[in-house]
Amino acid sequence: MAVQPEGTPCWADATFSDLEGAKSFYGDVLGWTFAEASAEYGDYTQAYADGKAVAAVVPPMPGQPEAPSQWCLYFAARDTAATAARIRDNGGEVLMEPMQVGDFGTMCLARDPSGVVFGVWQAGTHEGFEAMAEPGAYIWAEVFTREPEKSDAFFPAVFSYRQRDMEDGEMDFRIYDLGERTVLGRMKMTEEFPPEMPPYINVYFTVQDCDDAVAKATKLGGVLRYGPMTTPFGRFAAISDPQGANFSVIDTTTTEGDMPKLTDVS
Repeated sequence: MAVQPEGTPCWADATFSDLEGAKSFYGDVLGWTFAEASAEYGDYTQAYADGKAVAAVVPPMPGQPEAPSQWCLYFAARDTAATAARIRDNGGEVLMEPMQVGDFGTMCLARDPSGVVFGVWQAGTHEGFEAMAEPGAYIWAEVFTREPEKSDAFFPAVFSYRQRDMEDGEMDFRIYDLGERTVLGRMKMTEEFPPEMPPYINVYFTVQDCDDAVAKATKLGGVLRYGPMTTPFGRFAAISDPQGANFSVIDTTTTEGDMPKLTDVS
């Protein structure tokens, strides 16, 4: 795939203290296979769906404090340093300064003003997802935040997103568009979320059968957080893996209901 326009979700990875356990879990649930760990880059291990790179798993860096496992979504950037400057200018925090990763590209890690952690990736030889919206591959993501006004001011300022609200009286949901393409959702976390759960970006992976994926995940020690539920976008479920990382699975071929109306945010 070609390098994505700036602000496009382009890659996802997660840190796991039990790397082999993560490989076993996602291998069974999403059908992933894995490359050899790259010792030169901290045993960074790419995951593949049908031979195409779709994500990566990595053990904690030596000396790194034990942190909860979570998926990190990366946004494409033309110039990581310039993006890091915009992150700071708009109230965000750069957690890891731009760092070149061999000839693969340049990365940085950041946090938005509401506490959502994300990555930025300036592609070199590694252009990001080799497949999207195919079984086992990334398809969608949503910013889950308790302070939506902060995220709504921050992400469009950093990545030039256009914003539209979903007309739904039951939830506060907004989508971010890049040009004519919808690239990200934003959901307000309600009281239904445990107070100890930090804001995060929830990544969705495509599956052929949502219920089958849920059954595999729970059998392997995952926790079903929500669903399965059939929507106009597909049948999906939210899951925590055995090490606590949250993600969702969706079968886009099973749909129900009419597409919701969207209103431009001025």
